[in-house]
Amino acid sequence: MLTTSCEDVIKVDVPTEAPRLVIDASINWFKGTSGANQEIKLTLTAPYFDNSVPPVNGAQIQITDSSNNVFAFTEDAATGIYKNNTFIPAINETYNLTIIYQGETYLASETLKSVASIEYVDQNNTGGFSGNETELKAYYTDPANETNYYLFQFTSDIPVIPSLEVYKDEFINGNQIFGFYTEEDLKTEDIVTIRNYGISEAFYNYMFILLQQNNQEGGGPFETQPATVRGNCTNQTNPKNYPLGYFRVSQVDEFIYTVQ
Repeated sequence: MLTTSCEDVIKVDVPTEAPRLVIDASINWFKGTSGANQEIKLTLTAPYFDNSVPPVNGAQIQITDSSNNVFAFTEDAATGIYKNNTFIPAINETYNLTIIYQGETYLASETLKSVASIEYVDQNNTGGFSGNETELKAYYTDPANETNYYLFQFTSDIPVIPSLEVYKDEFINGNQIFGFYTEEDLKTEDIVTIRNYGISEAFYNYMFILLQQNNQEGGGPFETQPATVRGNCTNQTNPKNYPLGYFRVSQVDEFIYTVQ
């Protein structure tokens, strides 16, 4: 007996629009460094099924501070990555970003926030719903009598997407608290790089919405529904052609942990 089968090719019509500028302007001052070397990445949005993201070439980028210091960023070849090696970081300093691209001017402003140091990491090998996941808690002490917001990033040397979480000190002001990470595939001697970023309230709100829309975060029936989330960068020339992305300025504490 012979059987035959066929496949129907289904063409999915995905809505498209003109490319928008995507700004990845994360200025990070790692504790123990001068913070002089910084970079900003510019790309364009691309259709859903494209295999690559086009870099933005030929933009003019600069950051200024309240002392009128100007930090110009120069593109590295044609990568869309713009670099500066004279940046001067200062806690609570306000920085203004200016990007000029294809005759349009984009602006953003942020204040550099300090961050509490990671003191130690506690490991639990029987975590998660199954009891087979490795849990890490990175402890830090929140400063008292001030409002603080944090972004935690956990990056392991196994091929998984880095874990991001945001925290605020609304209920733990002045107390010891922890950033939390769990991964079932972690093994003994694996390396996990833990970074704690000091962030503004505005960036906390921005990231909270983004993380709720991430499939890994899950969320509940009353969480924010997926939508285009705008950052703090605005197009002064043509407001309708708004960019995506964010301009963030943070002090960062890094802790390298070896899984036990």
